[in-house]
Amino acid sequence: MKLRIACLLIVLSLAGIATQAAPAANKPTPLPDVTIYHLEGRRSERIVWLMEELSLPYKLEFKRGDLMGSMATIRAISPTVPMAPTVKYGDQILVESGAIIETILERHAPGKLRPALDSADYPHHLMWMHYAEGSLASRLFSDYRAWRTQPPKQRSPLVDSEAVVQFAEEFLAKHPWFGGAEFSAADIMMKFPLDVATTLNLVDAAQFPNVAAWKKKIEARPAYQQMLAKARPDGMIGSLPALPQHAPPGPRGTLTPPK
Repeated sequence: MKLRIACLLIVLSLAGIATQAAPAANKPTPLPDVTIYHLEGRRSERIVWLMEELSLPYKLEFKRGDLMGSMATIRAISPTVPMAPTVKYGDQILVESGAIIETILERHAPGKLRPALDSADYPHHLMWMHYAEGSLASRLFSDYRAWRTQPPKQRSPLVDSEAVVQFAEEFLAKHPWFGGAEFSAADIMMKFPLDVATTLNLVDAAQFPNVAAWKKKIEARPAYQQMLAKARPDGMIGSLPALPQHAPPGPRGTLTPPK
């Protein structure tokens, strides 16, 4: 009898510990001092935009209108990999915008700017968080470098800039946001490379009406406008030259095979 009572007390005790621990997992932790080292018009805008969406405090470091000066500031604290964004997070130096965004959301804004873990939208949200750089930006800049040397006369039969943007276009035909039903951090990640695709003339913007409509919604968000005012006060500076032409699309948006 005493043994059964002792076992029951242990079970109740463990249940109590689990109940107490569960809310703590969803409780935001205190935000350390955050300094965003920034280049105007570059990926570091994502972190400024995120902090504005969340109304979290941060310090923004850049030399207005001076990309080389801003880069020198970054190089002083991160000489091996000077890149934007570089973020001082407490006493740590962090790079990679997707990882920085996920750290801030996980620790300091649980439940915000992403779908619930058990929702149907969560896999899409996470896919686009990674697709933005892993597939989209990497393909765009690879094509840009190649096409600056030799402008293409036809599309590659493999995955190229048109295909990676078309994938986003088709998703937006069925979903209002890259997070699914609601705006999420995936939309913050996707804005930069989709702007690159059209402003550098890698693709024909008119071919992607769903992307264009999504951009209008994004740019109307108050937090996006606040980011522009703080992080790009003089508009875009030092942008890469657009391609003189992009390769024509294949029939119905498909890729044209080589002749």
